[in-house]
Amino acid sequence: MTFSPELEARFDKLMRSYPPGRERSALIPMLLYAQDETGAVTSALVAEIARRLSITPLEVDEVVSYYSMLRRKPAGKHHLQICTNVSCLVCGGRELFEHASRRLGIGNKEVTADGQFSLEEVECLGACSWAPAMMAGYDYHHQMTPEKLDRLIDSLEKKHGRDAV
Repeated sequence: MTFSPELEARFDKLMRSYPPGRERSALIPMLLYAQDETGAVTSALVAEIARRLSITPLEVDEVVSYYSMLRRKPAGKHHLQICTNVSCLVCGGRELFEHASRRLGIGNKEVTADGQFSLEEVECLGACSWAPAMMAGYDYHHQMTPEKLDRLIDSLEKKHGRDAV
């Protein structure tokens, strides 16, 4: 599997940041960086990361299966994750997720037909004090409302030249 020179440099720097024998600690960051470049964690990607870290593909697969931020299928250009765990739930997280689903015309872990948006209901974003919380890509958005969500989607569409959903 071939990666861009930028990702190879990032991998090299990451591997040098761990002491000898502790390179396995780079597994999650490597998977995230590679997923950002390739769009998803494929079996070829799993095999390559396993080879680089001298671990088995099964060990990599176990990590991929555990963490929801690692995806087997490509997400949309704008991946929206909405928390519906306890704090977010009581503050409107479920309603926010349902609003996003109606607005985008997709359900949980689906991608819009044009590939611009994907939506995922997540268990926790670690932002309970600012519920309901969501992420758009790697950006957190706190105390979200359906109106704030609409403005966010509108701004993402405008920024990237997409007709309004």
